[in-house]
Order: sequence, then structure tokens, then C-alpha cells
Amino acid sequence: MEGRAMMLLALALALALIACSNTSLADAKYYSKTRPYTPMKNKITNLHFYYHDTLSGPNPSSVLVAKPKNTTKPKIAPFGSLYAIDDPLTVGPDPASKVIGRAQGLYVSSSQETTTLVMYVEFGFTAGEFNGSSISVVSRNLVENKEREVAVVGGRGKFRMAQGIALLKTYSLNPSTGDAIVEYNVTVVHY
Repeated sequence: MEGRAMMLLALALALALIACSNTSLADAKYYSKTRPYTPMKNKITNLHFYYHDTLSGPNPSSVLVAKPKNTTKPKIAPFGSLYAIDDPLTVGPDPASKVIGRAQGLYVSSSQETTTLVMYVEFGFTAGEFNGSSISVVSRNLVENKEREVAVVGGRGKFRMAQGIALLKTYSLNPSTGDAIVEYNVTVVHY
């Protein structure tokens, strides 16, 4: 009789556990059917600013994090070099012009023959209408071309779910230091 009671108790506990687990699974959904989908209207925003990438001097905005051995070409950013950046974004090409944000992230030299960077950068805006918003660029940047295009792949704040392109034009480049000022004309589609 005692064995039978233990068997019934074990069965009762198992049924209780199953009942509890089914209840908690039903309550813990990762989605909701009660919130209706409301399509949002696309917005298109055009941005124009200057990016100041400074590798030289006492307070560089771009620093070499890693560089492989035995790499010489290209001279400005040797193949395999990884840089961390915190570059100012300004309204004009003059470094003293109004700062409207920061470009923060990484770029890596990804070509053995030319100066080509792959950028993983967030352009965060700190002034004006887009203060607190940002766009994300993950793209190949053919630095040796005076004009080039990179992809905008995301954003936050007012640039939520952004996608678009940025047309880059080298405003100035110092080949001995690698310091550069680049003009950005960005077209962003967002919600």
C-alpha cells in the first residue's frame, strides 16, 4: 500500500508540474496578436556635414589599435590595420566650425593594394533637430577615390530603421600624417 501511495503522490506531482509549466508557457509569449500593425510612413532626410579624421598630434581622434607585422602597402593605412575612431562631425570643413556630432566606431584596412577601409561606424548627432539620433554605416570605403559611396544600414532615434547611402568626397588629405577631412552628403530613408 505504501508503494502505491508513493506512486500516486509522484503522479500527482508530475501532473501539477505539467499544469504549471503549461500555464507559464501560455503566459510568456514573445509576440502579441492584440496590438494591431499600423504602417508608418517613410521619411527622407538629406544630411550634409564634414568628418574630421585626425591620426596625428597630441589629441588624435583616430588611433591605431592593431597592426600586423610585415605590412607596408598602402602607406596611409597598411593592410590589416585596425583603428578606433571618435571623430568630430562639423557643419563646415574648418575644424573650428560648429560640431554637430561624433563618428564613433572602427575601421580596418582591408586591401593589400589600395587604401580601402571597411567601416563600422555610428554617426551620432549632438546638436539641432537630430540631437540624440544616429545613423549606422557598415560599408567598404575606397579611400583613394576622391568620390565614393558607403551604405547606411540602420539608425536610432529620429532615424529609426534607417537605410540609405552616403556620398563621400575627400576635402583634404595629408599623405604624411593620414589626417583627412571628408565631406558627407547622406540620403536616409527612415520612419
